Amino acid sequence: MGALDYLSNFCTVTSTRGKRKAMQTVEIKVKMDCDGCERRVKNAVTNMKVVSSITITIVILSLSLCGLVLGVKTVDVNRKQSRVTVSGYVEPNKVLKKVKSTGKRAEFWPYIAHNLVYYPYVAQAYDKRAPSGFVRNVAQAAPVGPNAPEERLTSLFSDDNPNACSIM
Repeated sequence: MGALDYLSNFCTVTSTRGKRKAMQTVEIKVKMDCDGCERRVKNAVTNMKVVSSITITIVILSLSLCGLVLGVKTVDVNRKQSRVTVSGYVEPNKVLKKVKSTGKRAEFWPYIAHNLVYYPYVAQAYDKRAPSGFVRNVAQAAPVGPNAPEERLTSLFSDDNPNACSIM
């Protein structure tokens, strides 16, 4: 095996153009009024394809040419929430540009779930136009460690705290 491995090092050439893209999920807010708008946005994003890398390998008289075509795997359109979710090997900015090319005003999804925010009714986070159960994603002052007042009161009667009050 030593001689064969030595010779194969001379005969193997592997080149990859660019970096491989990671599988990503991109969420975009797009105002859609009718089925035609929904179909136009879905078709524009579904047809995105990207040639990510070309690998050429020559191993002892055999030639293998592989072009790895990557792109959109799934497209989910939720007209009620004005939300488009695209999963695949794509770049978020290119997806946003493609959606904007349909003539629709689009932006990255600016909301997060209501239960992930410490203070959801702060003026910056609360948005009347947000879908039900969502608030705007803004930086907030989070309670610092276990000394925060909410944390102390919560852990006072907790079953996980061995020093908790045990009045029954």
